[in-house]
Amino acid sequence: MAGLKADEGMTAAAAASKAEAPDTHLPDTHLIAAAGQPRRIFDLVNASVEAAGFEIVRVRFGLHDGRTLQIMAERPDGTITVADCEELSRLLSALLDVEDPIPGEYNLEISSPGIDRALTRPKDFVRWAGFEAKLELSEPIDGRKRFRGILHGFEDGEVLIEHEIEGFAEPQVIGLPFRLVGEAKLVMNDDLINESLKRQDRKGPTDGE
Repeated sequence: MAGLKADEGMTAAAAASKAEAPDTHLPDTHLIAAAGQPRRIFDLVNASVEAAGFEIVRVRFGLHDGRTLQIMAERPDGTITVADCEELSRLLSALLDVEDPIPGEYNLEISSPGIDRALTRPKDFVRWAGFEAKLELSEPIDGRKRFRGILHGFEDGEVLIEHEIEGFAEPQVIGLPFRLVGEAKLVMNDDLINESLKRQDRKGPTDGE
């Protein structure tokens, strides 16, 4: 596909090496919180969430009955427990009650990212390199908006993912601009489930997962 540059001859080891020190601290939060109410909520609570030792993964408002505020979070190491969710719920309930950013009644839902998690930050694409993901772009590249393949990390403002390109016998690693990614999440499969369980065992119980 013209316009999609493949890294010819890139091996899995080379891709992993490229992903070791990516620019994962970009200020772009468009996948964490969309413009409007979610972004205002994020700006309001993010400092308090970080001070409590957590990171916001995604903020959405209007789910289910149209009056649910969902805040997805985890600790910096990617874990979160039921007790953590309860702690965050108490913290954010108190903060939101004082600031009152949402008119009327609404439901606050604090949750973990789950196994087939949304990928919203550059470091998510690095942390889950080697696993299959689905991406949808906000704008098409060469007439295509949806991509599905193995992640190879993040580099120079781009998500690296395997993609079949005409003229190549094997899928090639291409870069998709992070700023154009409208939605991204891991694909649930046995490999992902097994790896998630292994990571959970290494870090201790995370009953919020």
